[in-house]
Amino acid sequence: MKHILKNLLPYALTGSLLVLGGCANELDVKPVNTIDAGAAVATSGDVAALLVGAYDALGDADVYGGNVLRDADLLGDNGEIFFDGTFVAPDEIFRKSLLVNNNQAEVTWLDSYRAINIVNNVLANLAVVTEGDRARVEGEAKFIRGTLYFELVRNYAKVWTDGTPSANPGVPLVLAPTVEITEQAKVSRNSVGEVYAQVIKDLTEAEANLPESNGFFATKYAAAAMLSRVYLMQQKYPEAANAATRVIDSKKYSLVNTQDVFDLRVNVNGVNTAEDIFAVQITSQDGTNSTNTFYAAPDFGGRGDILIEDAHLALYEAGDNRANLFYEDNGSVFTSKWINQYGNVKILRLAEMYLTRAEANFRNNSSIGAAPSVDINLIRARAGLAAIPAASLTVANILKERHLELAFEGHLIHDIKRTKRNVGDLPFDSPKLVYPIPRREIDANANLAQNPGY
Repeated sequence: MKHILKNLLPYALTGSLLVLGGCANELDVKPVNTIDAGAAVATSGDVAALLVGAYDALGDADVYGGNVLRDADLLGDNGEIFFDGTFVAPDEIFRKSLLVNNNQAEVTWLDSYRAINIVNNVLANLAVVTEGDRARVEGEAKFIRGTLYFELVRNYAKVWTDGTPSANPGVPLVLAPTVEITEQAKVSRNSVGEVYAQVIKDLTEAEANLPESNGFFATKYAAAAMLSRVYLMQQKYPEAANAATRVIDSKKYSLVNTQDVFDLRVNVNGVNTAEDIFAVQITSQDGTNSTNTFYAAPDFGGRGDILIEDAHLALYEAGDNRANLFYEDNGSVFTSKWINQYGNVKILRLAEMYLTRAEANFRNNSSIGAAPSVDINLIRARAGLAAIPAASLTVANILKERHLELAFEGHLIHDIKRTKRNVGDLPFDSPKLVYPIPRREIDANANLAQNPGY
């Protein structure tokens, strides 16, 4: 989603808020200027406006509005896509040659902390929220904050499985509102272990406080789904399988036909499907979603920057209907997943839960919720493929299904790192696969240590 203010200090309170309209499936965007946050947040309605502003910030183009997903695919690629664009920052990410002043690494950091500061203002003002809404508001805020810190720590720090999480520098944990930058606000980096602990605390409390249904906003199952992703990154397989099972067993979501998973319409406002657990909402007043900007051909509103190579297309078995989610334009191949300029950006969907549970159970030699082969073959059946016998199932089978099912949705580099695989000649723990702490942050805050290699 677009914003007017982009270059605020990382912890500064945003001056652009969204007000939630009465309709449960559409945002009424009404910017509200705030000068003194303490004076402005006086009623439950003020906090509600802040909370919707936090969702808007989460959906910023440089966060979950598209670029965080895009860059995970660019950084993890090894010949399956090609970046043909002219923008320097994503090209550096694609070439695994980020400079310390990479603009994309900078704005993702800044916009993430801007969103976190809005959330911190929500949480600091829970006392004025109507009692009947307080738990839900707290849950939504903690879902957003936990999710953002998860993305920050896995992009700007070593992966959980690299060395000692309690010793490795993570990102700064800022859990209270920051209205102005003082010497006290110039914090140092918490450890990777501390950040993950806060992520799990936020998401666990979010799951406990959120309702089962909440329009297109976060629910208890969105929190559980994000927890399953966090636990999988940590190789905590029973916890990952249990969190995924809570989502699956809720029966709130169902797999849809392959051609219906993504919005293949064009130039129409996005809609969620029965498979979507959480998605960033896009409408024509928000502007084109960023995934479309980079993944779609010019005929569909995009720049045509990310081309799909034969090496990726060759991975699909004969009869796999996911191989139909591509199109050719002027001799180049593009993914259809982001063909709609105003399609919602899918963050969590049910297929991921089956894939997570299958892998977690396989690695743990367990059958929490279902046997691994049952979950994998459910995904394969939806794709039009024959079942893999349980006795023949391997972790390589599971990882391949995950790779193909979730292609171009922002999982690639993180799946590679947590499973300790290479990206070309680069090992999973190469400093080239970790973003720099933005140079402007280092220059402004002597307490921040830079990552190796920068």
